[in-house]
Amino acid sequence: MPTPQLSVSGNPSRRIAVADQTERLCTLVRDADLSTPVPTCPGWTLADLIQHVGSVQRWFSVLLQLRVQGPPKSREVDLHLPERPELLPDWLAASAAVAIHTFESMDPDLPMWAWGEDQHARFWVRRMLFETLVHRADAELALGITPEIAPGMAADGVDEFLVNLPYAGLFAPGVKEMRGRGETIRFKAIDVGDEWVMRLRPDGFGIIETPSIIPASSTIRGTAADLLLFLYGRLPHTAPTLKVTGDETLLTRWSAHSKF
Repeated sequence: MPTPQLSVSGNPSRRIAVADQTERLCTLVRDADLSTPVPTCPGWTLADLIQHVGSVQRWFSVLLQLRVQGPPKSREVDLHLPERPELLPDWLAASAAVAIHTFESMDPDLPMWAWGEDQHARFWVRRMLFETLVHRADAELALGITPEIAPGMAADGVDEFLVNLPYAGLFAPGVKEMRGRGETIRFKAIDVGDEWVMRLRPDGFGIIETPSIIPASSTIRGTAADLLLFLYGRLPHTAPTLKVTGDETLLTRWSAHSKF
């Protein structure tokens, strides 16, 4: 298994990273035309993207504050949305402040409900980080900027995505159709040396704990950042920065059923 550079538990690095990624997004959009379409989020404008990120941050913060022990029955949260779109960047900054305050007042190892594998409060911090980071990349792509993602953080994001994807059928129906007959896909991050292998089974799919000794039906290689963007559907597997060997149709099938 890979060894991400960001700690899973009480290390404050992820909390700091949420604030940093939000600040970068706010800086990007503060002087931008918020009606700009976001191609990687079809139907969204920058205003929609900002509202989504801030809403998620406030929603996750409520879950953490309540220490929920089961799936919430309602998603109604007072978002304190501004009356004018041009105030959205400042509202997003305030949303991040709410989240960071919540992180600082909680025990990250506190058991609580989460939709993914890790049933602790820290799950939501990690999830919020990559929700924010990927949408920061969306904003950059919409504005013609090539996203830059630190290798260690990108590798942590790849791990977070792959570990939790089997549980995402709760809100991503296509995941429930991810089936196979033992085929394996290797994701190899060439810049950090980490790799992950997913096995598709008749009853589902999941990550293999000892990837280095498992032969792969298909392998996709690239930097951790490009692998992360591929997993989130922001890069096709045919992108020049990615190299595929083995069964390419397996990656096409993966992409079709792994939409988050």
